[in-house]
Amino acid sequence: MTTLPTLAFDPALDLELNRVVDVSPALLWRAWTEPELLKQWFCPLPWKTTECEIDLRPGGRFRTLMQGPDGEQHDNTGCYLAVVPRTLLVFTDGLGPGWRPKDGGFMTASVHFEAEGAGTRYVARAFHKDADARKQHEAMGFEQGWGTALDQLVALAKRM
Repeated sequence: MTTLPTLAFDPALDLELNRVVDVSPALLWRAWTEPELLKQWFCPLPWKTTECEIDLRPGGRFRTLMQGPDGEQHDNTGCYLAVVPRTLLVFTDGLGPGWRPKDGGFMTASVHFEAEGAGTRYVARAFHKDADARKQHEAMGFEQGWGTALDQLVALAKRM
């Protein structure tokens, strides 16, 4: 039996997207861990993920370059904190690869995949340092953005 790392969810500080989707955990895992697949769904359109680097191990690099419809770019580099195959990813932008501290970290995130019926319970959480960061992320469109990205992920997984 695998013991999963636990992250205490605090609704005053954190945000959550919790849905059952009709694809397998294995397909969702592939789409989260293979760079060429992740680039196809990670940002809500019309945004695009144009670059992705994944070193799938604790302390390994997780980097995306997102490009907006007007050419604006957001380069996000962080590291994985926990990797439990086909079950859990935990990553942060508060640390760089090799656990190196960095300035400007915004959140730690977890994505949990659990088989449920013929599909998967998908739980994505964004953990913030304070209530202001949570409110900022919510105002940026967390629910709509992460929900749209999940819809794109599911559509991709169904084509795989």
